[in-house]
Amino acid sequence: MRAFRPRAVLGRTAASDCILRPHSLPIPSSSARAASHLRRRGFIQSQSPICASGFPRSLSIDRKAPRPPPFAFAFDIDGVLLHVAKPIPGATQTLEYLQKHNIPFILLTNGGGKHETDRVTDLSSRLGVPLSTDNFVQSHTPFQELVDGGPDGEEGLRDKNVLVTGSDAAKCRAIAERYGFRHVIIPADILAAHPTVWPFEPLLAEVYAAQARPLPEPQPKIDAVLVFNDPRDWALDIQLITDLLQSRGGVLGTYSPLNGRADLDNAGWQRDGQPKLYFSNPDLLWSAAYHLPRFGQGAFQAALAGVWDQVTGGAAPLRRTVIGKPHARTYAYAERVLDAHRRAVVLGPGDGNNKQENLEPLRTVYMVGDNPASDIRGANGYRSANGATSWDSVLVRTGVWDPERGGKPAHEPTAVADDVRHAVRWALEREGWDGGGLEG
Repeated sequence: MRAFRPRAVLGRTAASDCILRPHSLPIPSSSARAASHLRRRGFIQSQSPICASGFPRSLSIDRKAPRPPPFAFAFDIDGVLLHVAKPIPGATQTLEYLQKHNIPFILLTNGGGKHETDRVTDLSSRLGVPLSTDNFVQSHTPFQELVDGGPDGEEGLRDKNVLVTGSDAAKCRAIAERYGFRHVIIPADILAAHPTVWPFEPLLAEVYAAQARPLPEPQPKIDAVLVFNDPRDWALDIQLITDLLQSRGGVLGTYSPLNGRADLDNAGWQRDGQPKLYFSNPDLLWSAAYHLPRFGQGAFQAALAGVWDQVTGGAAPLRRTVIGKPHARTYAYAERVLDAHRRAVVLGPGDGNNKQENLEPLRTVYMVGDNPASDIRGANGYRSANGATSWDSVLVRTGVWDPERGGKPAHEPTAVADDVRHAVRWALEREGWDGGGLEG
């Protein structure tokens, strides 16, 4: 692990020409089809003036800069670029520098709760930098793959019933529907249809009453449970999820006769067609306004797992799929998005296969984060399927990790830097680039 010490560097300039304007996130299989794919899906805004490459004009990629380097960056957001919704000093300057010099980057966060287009609009405003969803991945973005079938062979859920929860379940339902899920149920729907499912005074009774929709049938079959971000009513959510994990075939209000059978795999628990359980991130802690880190979705997951352990008598660990950093599934998804973004933005559509083949492979991605347990651990452990791209980690001192409180990080980064600006300068110098414009 290296601690970065800045040194003086020479400046560099370039002029701006044309880039992508923010749009919603497809993952094009080749840059030659990218623009037509975006127009067909309605993601490129028709009012944006189109430059010669076929993409809308904006202010963030420098077409006259040198060819893109064989390295790129991935940035966490909270604790790296923003703190309590305000830019961390140097964050805006760093992103502007990368955009000006045509250095690809992706925003990779375990945050969520808003649709990608809404979140990017908000981030662009707060950071004062034009951003796009084509290089943005938040915790639940990979849930989009579950609509038509996941990368691990999961059956598509487009026309299945899914239970969705999060900080605002109604907003999470709206996001899921925009992803393509057609039959989305939230806890409020179940509580409204079956008030006795929760024999206590609901903490959010008025909210639930306003959010509830009729169930598709009195006892619907639920095929998956998706935790989009940090739930607020842990007690109700844990009760409903536990009920479904004990059900017969995922049917609400039933109980499987296989539960507890010692002669079966997992003692019969979660072996009778119960819904698959997905969490969008494992973060136990995150950096918020309070001076000490606060509980995140990982704390809710731990609480549910603890209750499940009591229900099953410790005979069956909770079976679930967890994505988000540090899990490889999210890093693989992010790498595909980054590669598509790099090709589509740098090469543009219609450039032909020869030019695509001449694009130097992405050699290194620098993951800049504030959380050793997610950002650093994930980058250190991820192995790219293409065999050519490696991920290195840079830990900053502006977020969750505090050496005075936590001591040496549990997962050692490639380097430690004071903030995102110094992290990027260290990486640029390591790659033989100057960092002019990132002094400070």
